[in-house]
Formats: sequence, structure tokens, C-alpha cells
Amino acid sequence: MTRYLLPASFAAALASGAAANGVTVDNCGDPLVFDSAPERIVVHDMNMTDMAFALELQDRIVGLTGITGWYKTSPDFDELRGDIPELAPKYPTIENLVSVEPDLFFAGWYYGMRPGGDVTPDTLAPFGIKTMVLTESCVHLDKDRPAASMDLLFDDVLRLGKVMQVEERAETLVSGWKAELAAIETQTAGLERLRVFLLDGPADAPFTAGRFAIPDAMIAAAGGANITHDLDTSWGRTSWEAVAAANPEFLVLLDYQTGNGAADTFRFLQEHPVMSQTDAVRNERWIGLRYEELTPGPANIRAIIKMAQAMHPGLN
Repeated sequence: MTRYLLPASFAAALASGAAANGVTVDNCGDPLVFDSAPERIVVHDMNMTDMAFALELQDRIVGLTGITGWYKTSPDFDELRGDIPELAPKYPTIENLVSVEPDLFFAGWYYGMRPGGDVTPDTLAPFGIKTMVLTESCVHLDKDRPAASMDLLFDDVLRLGKVMQVEERAETLVSGWKAELAAIETQTAGLERLRVFLLDGPADAPFTAGRFAIPDAMIAAAGGANITHDLDTSWGRTSWEAVAAANPEFLVLLDYQTGNGAADTFRFLQEHPVMSQTDAVRNERWIGLRYEELTPGPANIRAIIKMAQAMHPGLN
């Protein structure tokens, strides 16, 4: 797994008296310090909400944002959510957040916040709201980041567990996920690595995952090679010509579960003048995965298994 040195500002905070009296975690290279565990938190997006649910934090979640404006939820998600209110169906406003008086907002860049936007860690700080930033999204403000690995999931769950003082629960989850991942990687280690392309829906220019997005690591773990690994971004756009020239052998299609979902996207590719000629489209080799399976969250591990089995028939 890729690791990197902590910046001096964070290392200094760990050695300080403030860190000794509470909890300090890395937050995109800066220290995020809590004197005590937050009692009231707001979480943005399904993937981060899944992290919080996995840690059984429902009794401290006073609101969610960015769920129903884009996605269909699953019955399991709805059951875990219970009566937790959604404060905004898409991106929240400061007013949405301040109205429930949270101690912590768990979000990310382009996961509930935009650089220079109305809702940022700096704009929330005067209201006493601290922001824990999804690590995958840090690259939008700091290009000097390591390429994606599954540590994007593991470390964020451990960070959230430490902040909320449920570290043992977090460590148990991560240990189990690592064991599952190791078993998958053992099975795929000697197999041919298929050329894989991920597509987030039909568009004039394809929106996909570069080397800083967690699907890049997921595809590798499933025994594939992401054809857009060289994109210097997490999520971004490329060209159809570039994708077709790479001739993907397998497709991962983001399934928003609207209309016929990923099947509609595949039909779009079948009718596309250049993509229709690629091996993946001609051989109808693809899988549809939900948004929360392709963004950092607990669903990643099961998604890797599904990808591996679809790419390599006969795999356990």
C-alpha cells in the first residue's frame, strides 16, 4: 500500500500538548484536533454515510446531505438511516448545516464542498463546525498526493473511528476488509490483467477515474489495469478517441439506477462510432456498479469481488 510522510505541521501537532489532551488526525496534510468526541455530526454523500453507519454512529448523526438528489437508496441503507433527516438533497448551504448545530461535517472536495465555494472548512469554522475531508478528494487542492490505494478507505474509517472514539470498532472493520482484499488479490495475482475502462454515464466526453480515484486501486485489486491510470486527477474527463485507442477489454459502468441504469449506458456505447469497435463492447463484457461501490466506502470490498468474478469467470 502506498504511504507518504506526514507534513511538518501535522507532525508538530502530534508532538504538542494539544494532541496529548485530545485527538489529532491528518486532514489533507493539516492537523484536525478535537478535545473530545463530536456529539453532533453531519455526513455528506452515501459513501461517507456508509462509513458512519458501519461504525454505528447513527445516534450522533443529526443530518445527512447529498443523498436523494442524485441516487436511489437501498432498503438496507434506509433501514440503517432510520429517521435521520436529510438537510439538503444535493450540496448543502451554510444555513442547512448551522441549523442543526453540528460539531463535525464529514465531506470532501466535490463531495459536498467546492474550492472557493460557500461551504468550506474555512467558512464553517466561525460557527464552531470542524470539517473532516475525504482523503480521496484532497488531490483537488494538493497535487502532490500518492496514487490511489485501498488505504483511502482504510485510513478514513480509522480516522473517523479515532475522532468518534470508536477505534476498536474501526480497527475490527478494517482488519476484516484487509483480509478479504488479500484473499482476492491472491486469487487474481497470476491472472492476465484485462484492460479496464470505467464510465460514469453517457456524455460527449467520458467522465472517468484517474490514478487518484479509488476505482484505480479497486480495478488493480480485481485483476485489471485501469486504462485511464495516467490521468492526473481523481475523477475527470478524457476523450472517446483516447479510450477507443486503448481498446478496453472490460467495462465498469456506474449505475445510478435510473431508467435502465448501466444497461442504458452500455447501449450508448454499442451505438457509439468508435467505442462500438472496442473489444469490451463487441464482446459485451461489462458490469454495473452503484455510486457508493465506486467511491471510498465499505461497499468497495464487495464491489472488488464482483469485478474480479465478472472479469475472470470461474473465480471463487
